[in-house]
Amino acid sequence: MSGPLFQTQQLFVAFGGLSALTGLDLEIEQGRIIGLIGPNGAGKTTAFNAITGIVKPSAGRVIFRGEDITGFRAPVIARKGIARTFQNIRLYGDLTVVENVMVAGHSSVTYSIFEAVLGVGRFGADERRIRKKAEHLLSLIGLMEVAGERASALPYGSQRKLEVARALALDPILLLLDEPVAGMNPSETIEFRELLLRLHSDLKLTIGLIEHDMGFVMSICHKIKVIDHGIPIAWGTPHEIRHNEKVIAAYLGQGD
Repeated sequence: MSGPLFQTQQLFVAFGGLSALTGLDLEIEQGRIIGLIGPNGAGKTTAFNAITGIVKPSAGRVIFRGEDITGFRAPVIARKGIARTFQNIRLYGDLTVVENVMVAGHSSVTYSIFEAVLGVGRFGADERRIRKKAEHLLSLIGLMEVAGERASALPYGSQRKLEVARALALDPILLLLDEPVAGMNPSETIEFRELLLRLHSDLKLTIGLIEHDMGFVMSICHKIKVIDHGIPIAWGTPHEIRHNEKVIAAYLGQGD
């Protein structure tokens, strides 16, 4: 494969004639951590939704590993190697921590409904494999000690980590995180940053993230795209973005 791992080309999204995203060009090279930032309502989550098949782009293209995946359904895109977390936590609160991760792992089962109902054939082997993988991921992110607890009983920061583990169960090549440290206290944010850097290194993950915590974004991203009212206004390294006049005016709300 030549070129970037992932890119959008002039991506547009409109709802009822109202433009939510206008001409987004975004490239993510393999092995990089890229940030997508902007004020509230800038179109960041809309961009992730269009990329992952939750909403259909009005125009433009989404290309992943050289393949045009524009308009593909969300499950298809996930199977191709793009997994995501959401701005609002979407765990199964009544299931245990390990069961939450296993739910995502069931996308790879080989057994039939008949085998599942009767507990025969490939069912046992698949379930053991999925549980073993889930436990490995929980160990990786530091939640194995609470594997048997209900997800709803976890502290907020641990619930965010669990969402990441569930996304990793899909074996992603590209992991997209929507405001992963929103609502965390400073120590939780630092801990989550270290976790992401470790996953990025150990699993060779490529990561795209949306986040309002500028300290977090500037400390972890290789490059950053800034959008305002759905329109891209800047692209560059953290240093370049920090000193970009358009970003200062539109996003940071500071001037000379």
